[in-house]
Amino acid sequence: MKKKTISLFLCIVLLVSTVFSGCGNSEGKKEPSKKNEDGTYSEFISVDVFDALANYEGVQPGWFQKVVKDKFNMELNIIAPNVSGGGDTLFQTRSAAGNLGDLIISGTDNGRFKNMADAGLLADMTELLKDKDVLKNYKDAIDKTNKLVGKSGIWGIPSEISVQSPEVSSEGIEPMVAPYVRWDSYKAAGYPEVKTLDDWIPVMKKMQENTPKSDSGKKTYAISLFKDWDGNMMVNAKNIASLYGYNELEFVLSKADGSDIQDITTDDGEYVKALRFLFKANQAGLVDPESTTQNYDILSNKYRDGQVLTSLWGFQGQSVYNTTEHKKKGVGFMPMFIEDSAPYSSGCYSEGNGKTIIAIGSQAKDPERLADFIDWLYSPEGMETSGQAGGAAGPKGLTWEMEGDQAVITEFGEKALPNNDVQVSDEWGGGSWKDGVSALNFKALCLADIDTNNNEPYMQTMWSSVLAKNTTKLDKDWQNYAGGAQTTIGFLDEKNALSVAPGTSFVAPEESSDITTLRNQCKAVIVDSSWKMVFAKDEAEFNSLLKEMQDTVKGLGYKDVLKVDMKNAQDEANARIQVVKDYNEKHPNSDKDK
Repeated sequence: MKKKTISLFLCIVLLVSTVFSGCGNSEGKKEPSKKNEDGTYSEFISVDVFDALANYEGVQPGWFQKVVKDKFNMELNIIAPNVSGGGDTLFQTRSAAGNLGDLIISGTDNGRFKNMADAGLLADMTELLKDKDVLKNYKDAIDKTNKLVGKSGIWGIPSEISVQSPEVSSEGIEPMVAPYVRWDSYKAAGYPEVKTLDDWIPVMKKMQENTPKSDSGKKTYAISLFKDWDGNMMVNAKNIASLYGYNELEFVLSKADGSDIQDITTDDGEYVKALRFLFKANQAGLVDPESTTQNYDILSNKYRDGQVLTSLWGFQGQSVYNTTEHKKKGVGFMPMFIEDSAPYSSGCYSEGNGKTIIAIGSQAKDPERLADFIDWLYSPEGMETSGQAGGAAGPKGLTWEMEGDQAVITEFGEKALPNNDVQVSDEWGGGSWKDGVSALNFKALCLADIDTNNNEPYMQTMWSSVLAKNTTKLDKDWQNYAGGAQTTIGFLDEKNALSVAPGTSFVAPEESSDITTLRNQCKAVIVDSSWKMVFAKDEAEFNSLLKEMQDTVKGLGYKDVLKVDMKNAQDEANARIQVVKDYNEKHPNSDKDK
């Protein structure tokens, strides 16, 4: 019923927008942008950005806003569903009013892209982009994504477009997940070999014993969890499955190479194995008892204090604890190796990531200016600045500069990057560097692609000059362990232990409202049961809770939902095979290992 309601809203929007499109201007076109002789815009405007990826709401502040103001004489007013309670409420409300925003950043899954275009919420950008570099450079990816709409026109542009092979990791130096550990603690334990996941438990026990207190004197735990990001399953357990090359598609775990697609509720599946691992770890006293009540922010503060000794995300442990001071002392998070693992990594999107698009709203005040802005986002300068939230270097002259033919981080950049609370000069917009980072949270191009302005990847941690500075006590000790490797992905590649899922533009089609209703009921049971299983008092209770979960979702119609997910997972696997084939046919002399 919820999906039918959304469809009804969009149909009403389409009818209303059609009836009134002739008012004032028979063709429904906006006034052309007013430009000065030098090509700058004479009139200042405020642009409403409906951004499904943003974690900030309000007018973009600081240095990125100054860049936008100087180039386009406009400000970005971010409208963020993530901040406004999550879910579809804000989308429904604004859709019903016929105006999502001037600029729209949205997911496309489950028919949303087509529905937005059919409802008249998006502008056709065909004429607006006809002379733009973004269309000249990325026409194939744009055309591929717009096939989802089912009618002619350019209604949106995909994210993360890459010129590299879909078999090349898009993640730079760190994969989606890896077994990061407090290296000083792991070293004190004697760098023990870890052949399997279960072998990690006694190693963590030793680490917890040799590092019993946090920096502030609190009790340490090897593992600490949180619930904020749980969706169709417990995200912490899904991440453990990802150590073995699997990623989720609704109620299915699919292996990166397409060789295995499995139901998450099966007894011997990777998801239940992950729950058993967490259960065993809790039985060994390794799991933080506050895991069930804390949120991500609270957990981040624990990492910052050194209270947690392992992490599966680089941005969770390394980003907050690996300060320069800690690294000089040999303290911080680095990846160890689990011999039977092969962590999942997303490949480059040579056809663009059609799961997320950027578009111009049909009621935009100045669509020509927004087309110029989008074109800039997909340029080297646009990526350097707007992509900084994802790891790009930021503005040339502030955070980086050229020394001869090599790009290097400035003294200010050393202090500010990646996301530190450092004061920015008034010349560059003032305020804190951290607060001024682009709130769009949108990756126009692949951050591992080469920036033609400096001949280095957009992601500054991949720069040769940056890697050459990884000479602290912590870096050197890990590099010795890793056989000289400089990055996690390089280390795993050398071990032939990286599962790269070819980047594909596949988007799951719209599902019926009945399936959505069943899905919501089943996932609530799966997530709740998963947490109970991890904290079960003994193995008998774990098995009882597992059986109860399986029986309950079966009675709720899980089989019907799983059938949809299995088909979508197989279609995605087929799409991965096809995208590699298509890329290789277009680039017969390419070498994915370069």
